[in-house]
This record gives sequence, structure tokens and C-alpha cells, in this order.
Amino acid sequence: MDGTLAEVLAAAAHGRFPPPDGATTVIGQPNARDAGVLAFTAHSVVFTDEDPRWVRAVLAATPGDALAATMNPYFLNALLARTGRHMNTIDLLTVASALPGEPGIALREIEDPEHPRVARAMTYRDEVRVWSTDGGVVILGRGVAGRWETAIEVAQEARGRRLGERLARAARHLVPDSVVWAQQSPGNARSVRTFQAAGYRPVGSEALWVAG
Repeated sequence: MDGTLAEVLAAAAHGRFPPPDGATTVIGQPNARDAGVLAFTAHSVVFTDEDPRWVRAVLAATPGDALAATMNPYFLNALLARTGRHMNTIDLLTVASALPGEPGIALREIEDPEHPRVARAMTYRDEVRVWSTDGGVVILGRGVAGRWETAIEVAQEARGRRLGERLARAARHLVPDSVVWAQQSPGNARSVRTFQAAGYRPVGSEALWVAG
């Protein structure tokens, strides 16, 4: 499989996935920040500036199911040790098409770059924008390979009113692109259900290696 990470993601967003041939594609990082693994059905993409020969040698030595080797802790720990990075979790990667018109929820944009939620989002994304409503916030920014990503937060006292679903759907109206991406920890079943109810489709799993 050829192409940059941005091209791989663009194709996957429209349902065109790498061949399910059990192979692993190793490609360079799109920038200094973004490195990690995308696992699709029976095909993985490792994006790193490390020597591809070394990456494949570690994969070959990884115990267990070869189809799951890129998400095996043995492989991930070896890459993290070599790069000096860390990772938070393996996420479910989802995507949704943009929607026309204004969001169906009243939002006010937070433009203060010192706001804690804005500052935190800027650690992982560029061109960050944050909107708030009573009981929650929705974040948009350019993440991995320049893709537009969203995240939401709902206050404890506002839960149970499907506010998270409305915020996740609002991102589809706000995104300045044809699609918007979102990651959810698989163990956070509430978040997974929220995004799928808002029209986000599962694409694969993703492990990002964070610098610093």
C-alpha cells in the first residue's frame, strides 16, 4: 500500500480501506508531533520516522497473533522506549460526515487561549476552537496528519439528557471540512454509544505516541 498518512485517512473516511491482507505498512510521520499506529481490519499502518527495518524486526519478534501484533504491548513498548515517547490508551477511531446548517444547540465560542480547556486541546491539536453550552463543551482542532478532530465534555450534573450526543452532532455542523474524526476509549462504553448515536462510524483502532 502506498500513500501518505493523510491519504490513508482520507480514503478510510470514505470507506476505502487498506487491503485485509494481514500486512503492516510503515510510513513516515506527517510531522514531528504525530507518530503511532492505525489498525484496520487485517491491515495496520505504523507511522514513524524510525528505520522501517527495525520496526519490522520488532513486529517479527512480537509474540501472539500476527494480525494483532501492532497493538500488542510488546511492540508498543519497544517503540515507545526507542522514541522516548509515551501513550495514553488505544482508542477506537471514528469518523462522521459534515452536516449543513447551524448546530441544533445554542453554543458560545471560548476565544481565550488561556482557558484551561483551550490550552489542553492545543497540546494535541492545531487551530483549536472551543464552544460551550450549559453543562458541556465541544472542541474542534487539527490533529493527526491535519485531520479535523472533535472531543466533547459533559458535566456530571448534565448527564442523562443526551447532551453529549447533541454536542458530538454539533461538531458535524461546525467542522470546516467534509468529515470530522473522534477517538473514544473502548472501555468508555458511554462515550462510544454517544458518538455512534451522533452518526460517527467505527474505522479502526489507534495508538498515538506522545512526545514529552
